[in-house]
Amino acid sequence: MAQIWKDEDVSLEPLKGRKVAVIGYGSQGRAWALNMRDSGVDVIVGLRPNGKSWDQAKADGFEPLPIPEAAKKADVIVMLIPDMAQPEVYEKYIEPNLEEGNALVFAHGFNIHYGLIKPPKNVDVVMVAPKSPGPKVREAYLQGRGVPALVAVHQDATGKAWDLVLAIAKAIGCTRAGVIKTTFKEETETDLIGEQTVLVGGLMELLLKGFENLVELGYQPEIAYFEAINEAKLIMDLIWQYGFYGMLKRVSDTAKYGGLTVGPRVIDEHVKENMKKASERVLNGEFAKEWVEEYKSGSKKLTELMEKVKEHPAEKVGRELRKMMGLEEE
Repeated sequence: MAQIWKDEDVSLEPLKGRKVAVIGYGSQGRAWALNMRDSGVDVIVGLRPNGKSWDQAKADGFEPLPIPEAAKKADVIVMLIPDMAQPEVYEKYIEPNLEEGNALVFAHGFNIHYGLIKPPKNVDVVMVAPKSPGPKVREAYLQGRGVPALVAVHQDATGKAWDLVLAIAKAIGCTRAGVIKTTFKEETETDLIGEQTVLVGGLMELLLKGFENLVELGYQPEIAYFEAINEAKLIMDLIWQYGFYGMLKRVSDTAKYGGLTVGPRVIDEHVKENMKKASERVLNGEFAKEWVEEYKSGSKKLTELMEKVKEHPAEKVGRELRKMMGLEEE
C-alpha cells in the first residue's frame, strides 16, 4: 500500500524562519506563491525582470526580484519554470547562490532523474508534484480543499528533508486531499508514459481516429465531432467522479453492451504492446534525449506537429462548434 499523509499528519513548523523563493510565476508558480503566502510562509518571487509575470506578481502584492537575487536571499528554492528552461537557469543563477543546508524543490522530477541538473551533495532535493494544473491548485485552496500530490526526496543532506517536503505540500494545500510517497524516478517515468500513451498522445489519437472513421463512412463532420470527441468529456467526467463501473451504471444498456464487447477489439493487446514499446523509450532515456535535442534545436518538429493538429478537419469543425456552444471566443 502507498504511504499517504493527510493535513493532520503534517506540520508547517519546518518552514518557520525559512525564506522560500518561488522561481517562475506561471501556472504552478503563481498558485504556489499565493497559497504559501496565505499559509503564513515567508515567500519571495524570482523572475526575469519586466516581463508579464513580473507585472502579475506585483499586482498580486509581491515585490519580485531577479532570479539570482531571490536565490541568494532564500534558503528554500522552488523551481517552477518550464522543464527545458530549468537547466540553464539553474546553472547560471541558482547553483552559484546555493549554500549548505539549502533546499531545492521541484514539481516534476525530469531534470533530476535524467541528470540535466546535478545539485551539490550538501543541499536537500525534494519534490511536490500536484496532480492538477496550477489554477486548480489555487482554486481548491481558496475553497478550503486541496488537490492530491506526489511527494519525494531525492537527496536528504540535512536529515530533515521529509519534514520540509511535507510542510511545503501542506502550505500549498495538497495535504488537505492527501499526498502520496513516491520517488523522482517513479514520478517522472509514470508522468511521461501516461502523457504519451494515454492522456495526450493516446487519447488524442483515439479521438481523431474515431472522428476520421465516422467521416470516412459518410457521416457529417459536425455529427462525427459530437459523437467521437465532444461526448468524450461527458464520459470522462463520469469516470472521474464515479469510476469505470459507476460510469457504466449511468449510461444506457446499449452503450454498456456495445462498449464492453467492442472496446477490447479496438483497443486490443496490439495497442498495449505499442504502449510498452513507447514506455521502454522513457525508461531507457531515449525520449528524454530526443526531447532535449529537439528543444535545443529550436523545436522545429514540435511546431510542425502542432500546426498539423491545428489544421486537422476535426479541429476546424470543432472550433466552429465550440463557438456555437459558447465555449470558444470568436
